[in-house]
Amino acid sequence: MPVFNDGLAETEAPTGSLVETDVLIVGSGPAGAAAALFLSELGVPTIMITKYRWTANTPRAHITNQRAMEIFRDLRIEDQVLADATPHELVGDTVFCTSIAGEEIGRIHTWGTRPDREADYRLASPCLTVDIPQTYLEPILVRNATQRGAQTRFSTEYLGLVQDADGVTVDVRDRLTGHRYQIRARYLIGADGARSQVAADIELPFEGRMDIAGSMNITFKADISALVDHRPSVLYWVIQPGSNVGGIGTGLVRMVRPWDEWLIVWGYDIDGPAPELDETMAAGIVRDLLGMPDLEPEITGYSLWGVNEMYATRLHSGRVFCVGDAIHRHPPSNGLGSNTSVQDSYNLAWKLAAVLHGYAEDTLLDSYTAERAPVAKRIVTRANTSAREFGDIFTALGVVGLSGEEMAAAIEERKANTPAGAAKRAALVRAMETKNYEFNAHGVELGQFYESRAILSDGTRPAPSRDEDLYYVMSTSPGAHLPHAWVGNNVDKHALMDLAPYSRWTLFTGVAGEAWAEAAATVSVDLGVPLQTVVIGPGREVTDLYYDWAKLREIEESGALLVRPDKHVAWRSMSLAADPASALREAVTRLVGRA
Repeated sequence: MPVFNDGLAETEAPTGSLVETDVLIVGSGPAGAAAALFLSELGVPTIMITKYRWTANTPRAHITNQRAMEIFRDLRIEDQVLADATPHELVGDTVFCTSIAGEEIGRIHTWGTRPDREADYRLASPCLTVDIPQTYLEPILVRNATQRGAQTRFSTEYLGLVQDADGVTVDVRDRLTGHRYQIRARYLIGADGARSQVAADIELPFEGRMDIAGSMNITFKADISALVDHRPSVLYWVIQPGSNVGGIGTGLVRMVRPWDEWLIVWGYDIDGPAPELDETMAAGIVRDLLGMPDLEPEITGYSLWGVNEMYATRLHSGRVFCVGDAIHRHPPSNGLGSNTSVQDSYNLAWKLAAVLHGYAEDTLLDSYTAERAPVAKRIVTRANTSAREFGDIFTALGVVGLSGEEMAAAIEERKANTPAGAAKRAALVRAMETKNYEFNAHGVELGQFYESRAILSDGTRPAPSRDEDLYYVMSTSPGAHLPHAWVGNNVDKHALMDLAPYSRWTLFTGVAGEAWAEAAATVSVDLGVPLQTVVIGPGREVTDLYYDWAKLREIEESGALLVRPDKHVAWRSMSLAADPASALREAVTRLVGRA
């Protein structure tokens, strides 16, 4: 029976020699490993340390949304992720039931699998949502980061830091030998999770609180395909007497690998004594939620964890930056955690590279907090709201405050041909509709809009015509993410984002704006900024295959869109400027902090 404890004996050894690098990353989870990959891709000397001996040993994060998949596409690892992921079509339904073998209460099409929402998702991105457990994703990120140049040190514990005007000195300990030494870095990234010591050491300010509810994870193996493969889903929510996840009143059976590897989430009262979880108790919970009293599951692990509702309002101090769960701590509702963590690092890494490569001032780094702190607040708020919205289902079923036979009878009443039964059925329709905000919040997943000194606003924003959480609006307003369109020629077809790689800034224009290309070449040389122009139109290397780009670009054919390495529109000119080189030079100079 595996025990999730990597503790090693505490030993002391004399401090060794100083190791130097440009960026030190503490933590190898999705945020840290992604940062190492992005920095190594950009040619930045990087060391990543983790106190653990290897990557995640429990599935934890799993839903991988379109924005994260776009990032993996940009870094050329999308195929590796897809090879290990459960595909989009099997993400499918979210099921609510009295047990896996018992009665269904209802289903919800999730993550864009309902036909009318499928169109929204496919129009928005070249990638679709998939499910890849953290145990599979982390090795892909770490492997590729290391292959591209990052130094990865396992069993290496962060002890503390001292920073000055030129860099950060970090004390670390090799947990195998006890040897202590120092790493000197120009910048430090704290990606050490929801109990981040780095965030504590630099005294990041937080709002909210930790451990608002208690939960346990139980991983097990059992082939239950006969009960689920006809209704493929990642999540099966079980509402039955005694079940309680994080105070929301349900047990969760989550698919890890279809259909024989699973994870159960079960709650406990965090204000009371922690349960003495063992294999017998874990197997009993599995049998109850599956509704299979004779099942002999193979229990592969169990652990306790706290549900949090906390976000940082400032994400860095001096030369130390924090990413991922270190700055946004929330329940897994909406599947936002690892996705947002990867996006944090994607936002930060190119800025660090720009400063380290000498073409941007370090004031550019202040835009990290300005841009990502609002995202942290939004996802923590959304995830906790989604968890609380389960209450609508319990109210509709009339089970609030009940237990045992009373709860079972209340659930049964929804079938009755009585006024009370009819009212309960109508209430369930409304409650299930509310849960769209957890499982189809396309606007939350893709709709990050940035406002900072690294964006030159023209006073516009994406104009929503529908609910901003549920629906994503594509726009080229400075601050918005580059819209998706298919472009190419009679041989090649590309997503527009493919023409704006992470290694450079990209200027998009049309045939009537070809003068921008010469201007961009001049500005690139003069300022030392990696910048290339893509001209879209007939007779050019790239054409507007479906004429979709003409409808999305929101500028005249002669205008220009300046796109940052992270695919956010930094500046736009609605038409050809009288002096394109001067207009572009002024914009780029301001954006990289050199005005």
